[in-house]
Amino acid sequence: MNAFNPSAREAANQPHAIAPLVSFDRVGKVFSVDGQAFEAIQDFSLAINEGEFIAIVGSSGCGKSTLLRLLVGLDTEFSGEIRVDGAPVAGIGGERGIVFQEHRLFPWLTVAQNIGLGLVNEKLTQGERARRVHEFVQLVGLKGFESAYPHQLSGGMAQRVAIARGLVASPRILLLDEPFGALDALTRQQLQDELLAIRERSGITTLLVTHDAEEAIYLADRVVVMAPRPGRIKSVVEIELPHPRQRTGADFHRLREQLLHQLTGDGDYLPPVLQRVEGVRPEFIAL
Repeated sequence: MNAFNPSAREAANQPHAIAPLVSFDRVGKVFSVDGQAFEAIQDFSLAINEGEFIAIVGSSGCGKSTLLRLLVGLDTEFSGEIRVDGAPVAGIGGERGIVFQEHRLFPWLTVAQNIGLGLVNEKLTQGERARRVHEFVQLVGLKGFESAYPHQLSGGMAQRVAIARGLVASPRILLLDEPFGALDALTRQQLQDELLAIRERSGITTLLVTHDAEEAIYLADRVVVMAPRPGRIKSVVEIELPHPRQRTGADFHRLREQLLHQLTGDGDYLPPVLQRVEGVRPEFIAL
């Protein structure tokens, strides 16, 4: 199935339409550190529908990136089960693409050649390969830079190349491991909007790992909040704001405060209490 199919996301929004595309069932992961067992993930269960955008947030060491490595097939030693379209994950597969925080471009290859590496396992003619690369160069807004080398690109442009490389084989699932974490605030927001535009055109199922609660709310349909040591689900928050989302809106701010409370505090979240002060509108005063 080609991921660039808008009907995929529509199908995911139909109640009881299909089984989840991705399912984690009581997944656990233990590492050995200096001869001692370290439980990185404990009893993680989550179902993700086709076309859905899921963000996973949590502090360092809560197992966010480990979950992506397990799903993409880079690490097959874990307990429980991970399934994609009903089949257990047993290694790397073409239906899953991944983008890391560092762009990991080969410095001796051009933009087009780096993107083309995402097609290394695809059975395509030279002409088909060239057309696919050209399509994705345009998709991420890098037309005219096909022959540029990584050292000639800004950080944001290099990350666009990495995103194109992750998408060029038309995977059904895109995994993003803090892809904008090393970028400046303006470039990060620009690439967030670019990612939403790609998702709107493609309907691709997306799983994003981030430390940034605001980024999670801006992009995702649901946000999974992780508790650390061992990594486990603390809560799952539905984000029902329509796109395009306004970062300055009251509902957006309320969700951000709720997520930050869950990431940093204990107990139930209590929204700010408004107090009237003479001469000042009450919505501007929060205790």
